[in-house]
Amino acid sequence: MSYEPPTPPANLPTEIVTTLNESDLEQLRDVATYAEALAEHKEREARLKESADQEEVEERPDDLPDNVPAKATVTIKEINNNRYYYWQWRKGDSVKSKYKGPVNPND
Repeated sequence: MSYEPPTPPANLPTEIVTTLNESDLEQLRDVATYAEALAEHKEREARLKESADQEEVEERPDDLPDNVPAKATVTIKEINNNRYYYWQWRKGDSVKSKYKGPVNPND
């Protein structure tokens, strides 16, 4: 182990290096623990986002129109004694629908 202080990474902002250099041993240990936990959390969030993006692409039904999100479900609406399929999804506080086709009574 060298008696010289470590060289900070080149991409670390000067303000952070200065703050760390002015910190006592306990604060440095706390920063190290926090930084490691924060890095793990951000890695986990990135993995979850990536897997959610992949699931959305993989689960997208073939007959889903381009302007309908993958999370949409098919519902049946009855209008004037006729039944129709609609894609339906939530957007903010409202529910959006898009016509899919008539319900075949033989299904």
